Amino acid sequence: MPSLSRLAAGVTVAALALAGTTVPATAAPRQDTWTVSQRGISAEVGLTDGALHLDVERHGRTVLSGALGLHTTGADLSSGLRAVDDDRRTVVERYETTTGKQRHRATPMSELRLELRGADDARMDLVVRVAADGVAYRYELPEAATITGEASAYTLPEDAPAWLLPYNAWYEQNRVATTAGGAEAGDFGHPSLFEVGEDFALLTESDVDGRYSGSRLRHTEGTGEYHVVLADETVTADRTPWRTAIVGDLATVTESTLVDDLASPSKIRDTSWIRPGKVAWSWLSDHSSPSDFERQKEFVDFAARNNWYAVLVDEGWSAEWVPELVRYARARGVEILLWFHWTRLDTAEEQDTVLPLVKSWGVRGVKLDFMESDTQERYRWYDTVLAKTASLELMVNFHGSTIPHGLARTWPHIMTMEAVRGAENYPLPVNNPVQAFTRNVVGSMDYTPVSLDTGIQRASVAHEVALPVVYESGWQHFADSPEAYERHPEALRFLNQVPTTWDETELVAGHPSRGAVFARRGDDRWFLGAISAGEPRTVSAPLRFLDGGRWLVEVIRDGEGPRGDVVRSSRVLTARDTLSVEVAADGGFAAIACRAWPGRTTCDEPLQHVPSSTLDVSPAGEVDVTKGESFEVTATFHTDRDVRDVRLSAVAPSGWSVSGRTVTRHRLPAGEHLTARWTVHVGQDSPSGYVDVPVVAEFDAPRWSDRVHVERAVRTFVPPPPLAGEPWVSDVPFVAETNGWGPVERDRSVNESAAGDGNPLTIDGVVYEKGLGTHAPSRVEVYLGGQCSRFDALVGLDDETTEPGSVAFRVLADGAVRYDSGLVRPGPGIPVSVDVSGARMLTLEVTDGGDGKNFDHADWADARLTC
Repeated sequence: MPSLSRLAAGVTVAALALAGTTVPATAAPRQDTWTVSQRGISAEVGLTDGALHLDVERHGRTVLSGALGLHTTGADLSSGLRAVDDDRRTVVERYETTTGKQRHRATPMSELRLELRGADDARMDLVVRVAADGVAYRYELPEAATITGEASAYTLPEDAPAWLLPYNAWYEQNRVATTAGGAEAGDFGHPSLFEVGEDFALLTESDVDGRYSGSRLRHTEGTGEYHVVLADETVTADRTPWRTAIVGDLATVTESTLVDDLASPSKIRDTSWIRPGKVAWSWLSDHSSPSDFERQKEFVDFAARNNWYAVLVDEGWSAEWVPELVRYARARGVEILLWFHWTRLDTAEEQDTVLPLVKSWGVRGVKLDFMESDTQERYRWYDTVLAKTASLELMVNFHGSTIPHGLARTWPHIMTMEAVRGAENYPLPVNNPVQAFTRNVVGSMDYTPVSLDTGIQRASVAHEVALPVVYESGWQHFADSPEAYERHPEALRFLNQVPTTWDETELVAGHPSRGAVFARRGDDRWFLGAISAGEPRTVSAPLRFLDGGRWLVEVIRDGEGPRGDVVRSSRVLTARDTLSVEVAADGGFAAIACRAWPGRTTCDEPLQHVPSSTLDVSPAGEVDVTKGESFEVTATFHTDRDVRDVRLSAVAPSGWSVSGRTVTRHRLPAGEHLTARWTVHVGQDSPSGYVDVPVVAEFDAPRWSDRVHVERAVRTFVPPPPLAGEPWVSDVPFVAETNGWGPVERDRSVNESAAGDGNPLTIDGVVYEKGLGTHAPSRVEVYLGGQCSRFDALVGLDDETTEPGSVAFRVLADGAVRYDSGLVRPGPGIPVSVDVSGARMLTLEVTDGGDGKNFDHADWADARLTC
């Protein structure tokens, strides 16, 4: 093989690899091996007796080897192969990211394309790329074929230490420390880490989407062999993803961007709307709070005080109050993110209706959960939902998901993905270091860190505080409550400073089984995170990542007491120094480093807040309107600080119109009022029910990067047609509905979370054709308009649950309780007959009985009105 030479730009390639010369197949000499190299990493492809194999070396040391090939219904492309052509080139990927360990990327890769022919002249191209941080290959076919599997496999030394993830499709098992040969027979998920002498290899895949199927590694017991197994029995495709081995020392592996480098380029040209940041999240610390509007406002207030980007409202939110929560939050400089079970968006129709609706409320992103599949069909769903959210400028967090495959490069509005046994599973601290060397290497990881009062409380407070540096995630969803963080003000002080995207990342020290120390740079500050597993010890961090000169280093470490606040100390150090900290059992520390100058005492930057503002609108209460009617809206706006480029407008709902001008002001001094008046025309084709008329004030504020959005709404009600006769409630329109799990079902039980997935309504063995299937807590409003006299039903718990629940049923007329069942447990249906004479609005409520909502499937059977 020709010797290697270092180019001026620091890129090493195999001699002659850049020629790109194609030799006609008839003239090509027989060649059994092809070698591709890049800066100490080499891949040798061999063709022996018609079978392909791959050997990967680092600095002359063999790290792994393995078989190559593809099986289709029409050809066996793993044997009887012959090479007919080869081509070489250098590929340089230059791009910027919205999230990740390194914002600006420039990666040279040497590429070999080997054209192969099998029986009946069936063609397959093997494409191999080698970078300074690893090797990847893929298969390409001249046209789509039905692929039945791959011959792709990796062979590691049997005694190589290994950190493996027993496979499930949501990647949330505990990783096991074993050896390549000693691991149990079975399937293991990507990425899988192996230590081979001086080197490490992290096996994973890249550029996986709906064009193919996901895969896993199947171990052959008693050997070091791991075969690539697809999630589907067959896949229709013309190419495979990149089978990817990140290779190097631990620093090379953890700092690698190879998975992103191999992925398809961004499909989004303008990324200015994408905003990483810190997120307050209530579900883990206060499980019922996502259904509590007032509690969510407290999380918004906390986020605003601490300059956190957003609040995630998890499972349990209500469409009745989310728009108002969004208005409340945005006026304080906080955005709202909403949770969805993926089945709420599993059809094109749902994506085209639900997502535009929440976008119209002002929601900035969605958390999509429980996909739990690596099949090609599910990956096609990822493709469609990512395209739709991108078109609406909605950011995305995937939970219950597959791992990143470079998706955040292709779709940079992906802020993070779960696919980890995170804080919600209460993992032991001993499981924390390995995630930094495995799962988090391949993309942002929504571990939901920093549990101070919630969870098992085994890791020290400083260990928890260090996690947002050790773990990279474009959105960091912090796991605890405002009260917990405010009881730890020094911990909160650090969290308020730590970024969620990074310009530079370096592994400082660590090992998957013992601990991890990472340094990450955001702008001109370095943040250090160190976590340790096991007994108390001294953790040392050489500061070689710092540039020359003197640096102020503030260290955040555990204080006195098992769950007390962290303490902060500072010193001036240089890149020649080593920072050593005594840490507790399962402890850690964090640090911030900034340039030292005379008089500088802290690296903290001031927190930014939007100006306080007031937007008053009239009419202030709910207004009944009829189709074709017009009414006046007025607004008055002011702030407590000078602001610029103010714009005050009223927004017409769909099918309505607004007369009157938008009022603008180049500069609005503090306390000065801006007023406007409009005439709103109700559309003749307006839907019935509640319709909000938003009034919006937008402005620019000093030291605030985004335009501030302050919104109030005039609440109107467009009455539906009057009811007559004896209609079933399941046949009339709902004015509003909320449900504890999935949508309210008509003439079916609630069953699971998908719309229309219910079973026949069944109470104590009796099946009912008509009625409502709900899940506590639920609420259904029906407009009566004074036209009805009686409501009748049979209420009870549906038989579909395997464990008993308990609920209470209530019937309200114009907000007044007319019937309360008291506590209801499984048993026969209870007859309900309520006088609703003269009532404008009927409300049917189900509460959880006081013991939580699990198994609370509640039916309103034979629900009927007399009108």
